[in-house]
Amino acid sequence: MTKLLEGKVALITGSGRGMGLTDALLMAAEGAAIVIQDIDGDLAADGTEQIRAAGGEVFTIVSDVTDVKATQAKFAEAEEHFGRIDILVNNAGIGGGGFLEETSEADFQRTFDVHVKGSFFATQAVIPGMKARGSGAIVNIASIWGMTGHHLDSPYCGAKAALLGLTKAWAKEFAPHNIRVNAVAPGCVLTDMTITKGQDYIDDRAKLIPMGRWAQPEEMCHAVVFLASDQASFITGQCISPNGGDTIVGI
Repeated sequence: MTKLLEGKVALITGSGRGMGLTDALLMAAEGAAIVIQDIDGDLAADGTEQIRAAGGEVFTIVSDVTDVKATQAKFAEAEEHFGRIDILVNNAGIGGGGFLEETSEADFQRTFDVHVKGSFFATQAVIPGMKARGSGAIVNIASIWGMTGHHLDSPYCGAKAALLGLTKAWAKEFAPHNIRVNAVAPGCVLTDMTITKGQDYIDDRAKLIPMGRWAQPEEMCHAVVFLASDQASFITGQCISPNGGDTIVGI
């Protein structure tokens, strides 16, 4: 059976751990060569070894996505190494938390720099090659909070909502070049970042989800793999939100 991403090269930002690493492992299993990118060199190295141990091809980038010049230069090295980048997953992100009055200018700026600026200029780096080949797939990792909002972290909500806006704009801009742009907006997912919130929070939040539980990272990442694959060849400008029914509304 042909693998979904056979012959493709996928670059996933923030892929040293969590959903980014799960994306990378699943994409490698589906035949893609992988570009691991992370700000943490140790995490990037660990992710690289996991891809290699699974039999995948991998190139490693250590950079901060908010450092546009350095990161774009690293992307160019990766593209030269593999000869192409077919898939970009804008996954790099940071957590936050706190009421508006408690948010410093530095925290606000860092949130938007990582999620929005980082994704914007990562996309800018891969678009010329995708245009030249007349194909490509970009998946932006948004959040359920970018759709519903949340009372504790308005900068994060705003940044993720901005990614949804960029998804729609880029889908229209790049459709004539056969480059598709979509988003995945995860609901509650058990990752290294969310587990730190504590079991009581996890249990209480699960009671509000119609399916009664948090998702495993793979349940988000299968959606990412699908949108990156040719099975989604006529899907662009869309957002899939695997969230266990968290955003069900009346019809």
